[in-house]
Parts: sequence; C-alpha cells; structure tokens
Amino acid sequence: MHTENSIRQAICCLFLIAYIARSHAAVVNIKTKGAKGDGKTDDSKAIVSAWKEACGGVAPSSMLIPPGTYMVFPPIDLIGPCKGPIEIKATGAIMKAPPELKKFTTAYWISIRNVNKLTMIGGTYNGQGEQTWKQNLCPDGGPGPCPLPVNLQFSNVTNSLLEHITSTDSKFFHMYITSCDNTRLDNITILSPANSVNTDGIQIGRLSGVNITNSVMRTNDDCISIGQGSKNIHINNIMCGPGDGIGIGSLGRREKEEPVQGIWIKNVTMKGTENGLRIKTWPTSFPGSVSDLHYEDIIMDNVSFPIFIDQKFCPMNNCKNGTPSKVQISNVSYRNIRGTSATKVALKFDCSAGVPCKDVNVADINLTFKGPKGGPATSECANIKPKVVGKVVPSACPGLKII
Repeated sequence: MHTENSIRQAICCLFLIAYIARSHAAVVNIKTKGAKGDGKTDDSKAIVSAWKEACGGVAPSSMLIPPGTYMVFPPIDLIGPCKGPIEIKATGAIMKAPPELKKFTTAYWISIRNVNKLTMIGGTYNGQGEQTWKQNLCPDGGPGPCPLPVNLQFSNVTNSLLEHITSTDSKFFHMYITSCDNTRLDNITILSPANSVNTDGIQIGRLSGVNITNSVMRTNDDCISIGQGSKNIHINNIMCGPGDGIGIGSLGRREKEEPVQGIWIKNVTMKGTENGLRIKTWPTSFPGSVSDLHYEDIIMDNVSFPIFIDQKFCPMNNCKNGTPSKVQISNVSYRNIRGTSATKVALKFDCSAGVPCKDVNVADINLTFKGPKGGPATSECANIKPKVVGKVVPSACPGLKII
C-alpha cells in the first residue's frame, strides 16, 4: 500500500510540474521591450528582442504583437532554432516598412529562418513599395536590375502554419519560401496594384509537403510561382487576379536544378490575369524535369492564355538561337477548366523539340473567346500529342498544328 501511494504521489507531482511549466510558457509582448506602436517610432529592436526571449524561453512560447501600427526598419532577422514550438501572434497589428529603398541592405525586409513548429497568426505587412515601382532604382540610386527586398522571407521553417496574414505593396516578391517542408499557408491575402513591378505573391522552391489554401492574391506578377525542387505541393481554393496566374518555373536556366514533381492545383478562380496555368522553361537550357502535375476545377474569367506550356520562355527576347529546352515535361493533366479567354488562343502547348511533352491529358475543357475580332477560341500545339477525354473546347491540337 505504501508503495502504491508513493507511485500516485510521484505521478501527481509530475502532472503538477508539467502544468506549472506550461502555465509559465514564455509569452513576450513586444511592448514590454519598448515598442511604441505609433506608426512613427522604429520598433524593430523591440521585435527582435522579444523574439530572442520567446525563442529561448520555455516551450511552447509566443511573441505577441498587439493591435497597432508599427514602423519596422530592416533588416528583421528572427532566427532559430528555438527551444520548442513558437508562435507569432499579430492579429490586428500593422507593420510598415520604410518607403525609401536606400534603407535596405538585404534582399528582404523580415526574415524567419531555422525554426521548427512555427505558428504565425495574423498581421498586415505593408512594404510601402510605391517609390520603388515608380523609380525602378537600386539602393545606391543606380538603375536596375538589382536585388530588391521581399516582404517576408521564410527559410528552413518546417512543420509550421502561417495563417490570416496579409502582405501589401511589397517592393518585390511578397513571400519567398524555401526549404520549408511540411508547412501550411491558409487564409493568406496578397495585395499590390496592377501597376506594381515584379510583385509575385508567393514564390516557393526546394521544399516538400506545402499546402496553400483559402487565399486571395491581387498583384502584378505570378499569384503563386513554383520553382525548382518543389515537390508534393497542394494548392486549393485560391482567388487570383489581377496578376500573372499560377506559374511553374521558369526552369532550366541554371545547372543542376532539382526536379519539380507532384503538384496539385484545384478550385482556383483567375480573373483578368495575363496568364492562367503556365509552365515555363528556357530555351538552350540545362537538363531538368517537371512531372506529375494536376490541374482541376479551374475557372477562367477573361484570362490571356488560360492554358500555356511555354518551353521557349525568354521574357527579354534576347535569348540566343540554339538547342531546344532540355527540361522534360511529363504526366500532366488538365480537367474541368472553364470560362473565358482574353486571347483567341486559349490553349497553347509550345513544347520542346528536343524533349517533347509526354503523357499530357486534357479532359472536360470549355474555354470561349469573345474578343473584338470574334470567332471561336483556338489551340496551338508543337511537339505534343495530348490524350483528349470528354468534351474539349477549343479542340486540343487539331491536326497537331505546328506553331
């Protein structure tokens, strides 16, 4: 009996210790570190100080950014590893970057790196990029191109959740995410005017197991850009436009790029975008591969080139004539894609003559064109023999027309 009582007491003590430890988990309010939240005072040091305390504190820990407007000068480096799971809670808070590009010495405004089990909730991150778009100048005052700062950079942030985050008016990409395996982005809002420059919404690369869901993106460039080394990516319930659609690539420009494999894009509405679903590789490229891509249940509303494989991608039109792209595209499916095209060519497959597209399936497509010149939508194809299932409008590659 005495032994049983001792065991019970020991168990109770363990539970009590665990409860006390949890109740004393680090919750660090940036205002206790001197943040003013008046929209004028630079609160960057308070944010970094609060992060360091929370990251090094008892897990699970939290950094709290209360409602308010915070001027945040770059660079902000929130670096792990932390002692355990950590939360950044910024519901109702607005962070503003300085508008002057000369104040940036790095290619990012806020960077979070080397963190496992991060939960980042809420907050509006305003890059105040108007001056940069209009002047198109580098930090030293010279002309571009040059490294420009992204609003939010995530690197090696794994097993994490980013939700209810708004990024506005970034000077460059809004979110740049690399090496962030098993991370979910939910209810993300990306906002930049159509006259902004190179303001991609979310750009990802060299990662696996990423979900992007329930989000709205209105910007100048790709809503979502999927780069080399992206694997097992699920994108669902996205509103995109204006912008440049959802793009894979560009690929093949650099040596030893990692394959892109296993991409599922479903339940997306695109409105007024320059492109819809685009895969782009460079001509005269290094070898590479893109495979296992699946597009399903997509609505196009006045979209230029709703479906586009472009293996002659050359945005500045200064590429040397040479060998065709060496990036192999294979196992691609398009299913239940409908709506209106802003261009007469609604379906364009411009595949490589060196490594023609393989195993491309097109099913249940209905894209119409109502431009000033009239006439039905058409398709153009090169170096591809797609498998067609069900009704497909426009007819996919009739007579394998060469472009």
